Amino acid sequence: MSRLTLGNVVKVTAVLVFLPLLAYLVLVIGAVRKHLRTTLEGLLYAGAFSLAVFVLDGPWGPRVLLALAATVASGVRAWHLRDLWLPARRAWWKRRPVAASTVVEVTRPRATTALDGSLSLPAAVASVRVLADRNRQRLPGDAHRTVLRICQVLDGVVASEQRAPSGDPRFEYELDAMVRQYLPDVLTSYLAISPSKVHERQADGRTPDGELAEQLRILSAQADALDAGRQRRLTAELSTSGNFLRDKYGQRQADAFDFRVQ
Repeated sequence: MSRLTLGNVVKVTAVLVFLPLLAYLVLVIGAVRKHLRTTLEGLLYAGAFSLAVFVLDGPWGPRVLLALAATVASGVRAWHLRDLWLPARRAWWKRRPVAASTVVEVTRPRATTALDGSLSLPAAVASVRVLADRNRQRLPGDAHRTVLRICQVLDGVVASEQRAPSGDPRFEYELDAMVRQYLPDVLTSYLAISPSKVHERQADGRTPDGELAEQLRILSAQADALDAGRQRRLTAELSTSGNFLRDKYGQRQADAFDFRVQ
């Protein structure tokens, strides 16, 4: 694996072109990679440089020293953080199709972490919630909160379905697959990746962090769709029942009322 790739060459060239602004590099890395700790550290260097250049008055000596210290510190830290913005990968002219061993590595978590089919749906949702809670520090950004929200929506749909089964095979299949397969597979596949690799871009240009966020967004929308679909079905069934009762007994009750008035 090498860092000598076209993308990395372009990034380093841009840094050299804007070398006088090197003090802002760590801040840019943190903002682009959405890495909070790096962003806060970059704000320190950028703030010190901006203070020395644009705010402080007086002799040039202290101002130059502060600006130089911020620039050097930012440059050194940018090199330490090179895995974030200069990921090691095969050069584009040396890339080969993905080996079969890689496919085995990707699919292995699915075989070993699939939920037991005998597990009830509420227990399956609870197991996903426990897995997310145990690995909260490993999950990036709002992933933990998103997983908990999906579980909350699925809990409501499962409870409603158990109280009054819809009898819709397609709906039951989608709910079962969502709870037992799709959501746990996404979570366990991400957790199987080494923490040092979750920021590296893959051949499709996505990082594992970005892929997790995108798949959780899709699953969240699907959970909402299942909930909305069941609510529409229940509302339609209630309306149908009401129409039947009005047709069957509504006129009879009106006639009885007219009889009592006479």
